[in-house]
Amino acid sequence: MHLDVSDGIGTITLDSPHNRNALSAQLRKELKERLDAAIADEAVRVIVLGHTGKVFCAGMDLKESRSADADAQGVNEFPALLEQIWTCPKPVVAKVGGPARAGGVGLVAACDIAVAAEEATFAFSEVRIGVVPAVISVTVLPRLNARSAHELFLTGETFGGSRAAEIGLLNSAVSADGLDVEVKRYTDMLALGAPGALASTKAMLTAQQPAKMSEAFEQMLELSAEHFAGKEGQEGMLAFAEKRKPSWVPEALR
Repeated sequence: MHLDVSDGIGTITLDSPHNRNALSAQLRKELKERLDAAIADEAVRVIVLGHTGKVFCAGMDLKESRSADADAQGVNEFPALLEQIWTCPKPVVAKVGGPARAGGVGLVAACDIAVAAEEATFAFSEVRIGVVPAVISVTVLPRLNARSAHELFLTGETFGGSRAAEIGLLNSAVSADGLDVEVKRYTDMLALGAPGALASTKAMLTAQQPAKMSEAFEQMLELSAEHFAGKEGQEGMLAFAEKRKPSWVPEALR
């Protein structure tokens, strides 16, 4: 597992091709460590989750999952990983160049932006081995339209990048040759956002909405006023007036 930082982008690379980047205990441990490091590093503005080898992630390591021990199955660790990505204060972009299955699809869905090669394939294969896609449903279901979720969760059918983009699992599916360019297009746009504003926007997007609209407006007015009066808001408006890039924009994008 690698974490490389360049021009504000922290790239975490799943690097266990011998088992198709399956979510073994070791991989889960290393992924959490790299996520912790990327979140703590002020130089990292955007996180990219990529992989080596032909497969993005084959899901849980079935050799370990046959154990009756819950920790070996990742029952406790994997939900925490998905939540860490989902609630990460920095935008996370999935870069998928090959197949993703089961838990691997859960990782893709947990990311804010997901880009894949058209040739990449996906499947919720759990039912075909007698288990339920329960944990990953927490991150996957908010992304998919209901009809597709029922179809693909129940059949376990394999589908490609274009279909994944159509149903909301991906933001875009491109040719394998264009994957790097498309990911960079997104990371460049995300790096233009103010770090604090991005973190608050992510929290807003994932927060449970109040039952009453009046309560929602009250909360959003408070959030809006806080950022308009804050350092980032003041700097952003001043930079706009002075026709320059705000101070948080990386040098490479100025």
